[in-house]
Order: sequence, then C-alpha cells, then structure tokens
Amino acid sequence: MKRTLYASAAMAALLLAGSGAARAESVTLYCSADEAWCQLMARGFEEETGITVDMTRKSSGETFAQVKAESANPKGDIWWGGTGDPHLQAAEEGLTEAYVSPMRSELNDWAVRQAESAGDRTIGIYSGALGFGYNKNLLEKNNLPVPACWKDLTKPEYKGHIQIANPNSSGTAYTTLATMVQLFGEEGGFDYMKALHKNINQYTKSGSAPIKAAGLGENTIGIVFMHDAVAQTASGFPIVTVAPCEGTGYEIGSMSLISGARHMDAAKKFYDWALTAEVQSRAKDVKSFQVPSNKNATQSEMAPDLSSIKLIDYDFKKYGSSDERKRLLQKWDEDVSTLPQ
Repeated sequence: MKRTLYASAAMAALLLAGSGAARAESVTLYCSADEAWCQLMARGFEEETGITVDMTRKSSGETFAQVKAESANPKGDIWWGGTGDPHLQAAEEGLTEAYVSPMRSELNDWAVRQAESAGDRTIGIYSGALGFGYNKNLLEKNNLPVPACWKDLTKPEYKGHIQIANPNSSGTAYTTLATMVQLFGEEGGFDYMKALHKNINQYTKSGSAPIKAAGLGENTIGIVFMHDAVAQTASGFPIVTVAPCEGTGYEIGSMSLISGARHMDAAKKFYDWALTAEVQSRAKDVKSFQVPSNKNATQSEMAPDLSSIKLIDYDFKKYGSSDERKRLLQKWDEDVSTLPQ
C-alpha cells in the first residue's frame, strides 16, 4: 500500500512538473538590427509577457541563409529587423508564414505595402535612407576633400579610406548595389562598384561595421544607412552624415514569421507587440534612429528627415526577388570582388 501511495505521489509530481513546463512559453528570435536594439527587444518582451526569448543576432544576409538552411527543420520562430530585400526573398521562397496583425491599421502605408507585396509574409517595421558618413578628424588629418556625392567616393584620393559590407552577408551592402543599378543603369551601376572597389580597404560582414570603425578612427568613410552614421555622432564620435547628391535608395526594415516555427503562438505575440507605438518609440533609447512604421510612435529629433533626402523610387519587388538578388550577387562576385585593389 505504501509503495503504491509513493508511486502515485511521484507520478502526480511528474505530471505537475510537466504541465508547468508546457505552460512556460518561449520564442526563438533571429534579430538583424543593431545588437543593443536586439537586446532591448528581447529583454523587453520577456519582462512584459513572461515569455522566454532565445535571441541570436546576425546580419540580414546571414539570417536569410540560416533560415533557408534550416527550412526542413526550423530552429527559429521569428525574424525581426534587417533590410527588407532578404525578407521578401524569404517570402517568395515560402520560408516565412503569412500573418495579418491586428496592429496593421496603425502602420504607415509603406509598411503595409511591404506586406501586401509579399502576400502578408513580412511587414515593415522601420525605414531608413542609404548614405555614408565620414570621420571629420581623419578627413582633415589626411587632407582629403569633403565628399558630397556617390561619385566622389570613386576619386583616387580616397584609396584605402572607405569601407562597405559584403553584399552577400549584408542587406545594407546589397541595398547599395541595387541602388547603384537603379541610379546609373546596370552597366553604369557595376562600373561604379568596380571604381569604388579600388578604394575599399575592407568588406565587412555587418552593414553597420564600416561606420563604427570610422567612429573609432580605424576607417575614414563608411557606406551605411544614414541612421547608423547618426548613431555614431550621438555617441560622441566625430562622424558627419551625408545624403548623396545624386539621390539614394532606402530600406524598409522588416519582420517575418518563420514557416514551420515551433512556437508560432508566442512568435505572433512578439509580432503584434513589436508593431505597437510604445515599443517602436523605444528605438531612440538605444540610439537607433530609423523611422518607425507605427504612425503613433515617436522618434528622436536626431533621426534623418526622409522628406529632405532625394530618394529614388526603389523597386522593392524586383530587387527583393530571389532570382534578381541571386543574379546581382553572382555578378558582383564575378565582376567586382575578384578585381585587384
């Protein structure tokens, strides 16, 4: 009898523990924004919901490659941040899940258009214009002219003074490549990238790394989204942000649910939470100066004013497509990256 009672009690304890484990929600977040912003999102969601967040930060190109590699057995639940092009490619390839959030009515039109163009498999969470920044102290020290245009960066005096990320790993750099093709035509755009290649001292993995290096005095000019350059200025570094005179492309940073996610309910909770005005208004607290997609969110006064920047009519559908992205990257690998510097 005692043995039976002990066995029953042990079984009850196991069942209780099991039900508790089942109730403990978790979500695996792949984040492609700046590390500080990724941490803010992960920890904020944990604190407000009690849902455990397992967060991995990688560039958008790297994250896309990971989501694709894991498609037969998905490890991630939600992908937040990073340029929209790889999110659109993931949507086209069926790697992400369609979802219409109840928060959609609060979003700017450009964020909703991003969703509609992808069959609701992604959505815009922020926007930012492409440009470059320079370390004014290093520019003066090396007696270099102040650059104002994209074509200035191809001048021989800037040789060894410029960094940009690799477009295979970085959404920022792929946006740059697609922007040059749209600005100057395909032949002219690749001629530009070849001329720029001669002045590059390093192709980084992360899109924001070139301007961080410039802030630290390890590099003079970084080709980045303008809000990343502003972030360095806000942190006290001698960085000047430039909106190129010819005009420039821009990103729609995006968010996507990963198809086959193990924790889809928790992922949808994160998705809805991340679209709220209150959460998007926190970006400025970690010196992230993108334009938020929620119309009611507040942004820093230091954020670039997109209305004052000459923006091209960036074709997100075309340059976010799988075939076009693969084609341009292959052409860059074969025609640009192999050239001597």
